[in-house]
Amino acid sequence: MQRAVPLFIAALVLSILAVLAVWGVQKYRTSQSDKASETYSAALETEGKGDDVKAFDQFGAVAAGGGAYGVLALMQQAGIRMDQNKPADAAALFDKAAAATKNPMISDIAALKAAYAVLDTATLSQMTDRLTPLTRPERPYHVQAREALALAKLAGKLADAKADMVALGLGADTADSTRQRAQAIIALIDSGTAKSLKTLEEQAKTATPIPIAPPPQSAPVGPQDPAAQSQPEAQQ
Repeated sequence: MQRAVPLFIAALVLSILAVLAVWGVQKYRTSQSDKASETYSAALETEGKGDDVKAFDQFGAVAAGGGAYGVLALMQQAGIRMDQNKPADAAALFDKAAAATKNPMISDIAALKAAYAVLDTATLSQMTDRLTPLTRPERPYHVQAREALALAKLAGKLADAKADMVALGLGADTADSTRQRAQAIIALIDSGTAKSLKTLEEQAKTATPIPIAPPPQSAPVGPQDPAAQSQPEAQQ
């Protein structure tokens, strides 16, 4: 009995230490997240003032810390590089963001943006490799990925591009804005006025905006209409 008491006390102490360790880790993570949030917000403010160079560095500091804000910071850096007409650099940053999170609501947007960044320079084979995994029905932005793949085919496979656009337009889960673009592209293909396709391509590129805040942990996977997100399609 006398020996059992010290053992009980030791077990109790170890239990308390384990609880304190968990509490300490959680507090540290919360502190780091708060710090990342503050730096990220400051970077957004700097970018809003037009200082892209400083904003890029601020986002870089957030990205180095990892976490949800780190992923978003990488995407913001990629957006800056796109504005600077550096699509290859932008694609690399979008790819890095996609690889840094397991949340498909974020990773698939990043992967989709990376594909659009190189749409004008990548081969159809490269675009197919990038986009095909995103077109699976269970992926949250499979409709947007199908649209991007159809656009990639406009460079040399107009018949295939048209067929994809027709299917996209008939899809029950296709957003009205996407359906309207598909119909317009079909009309342009039929009329032979391919030069006018560039405007619709640019609209498609910005249809899924870069998120500026982490999604809720319980957010459902699968909004197909960018208007259903926190930012309307008109932005970006």
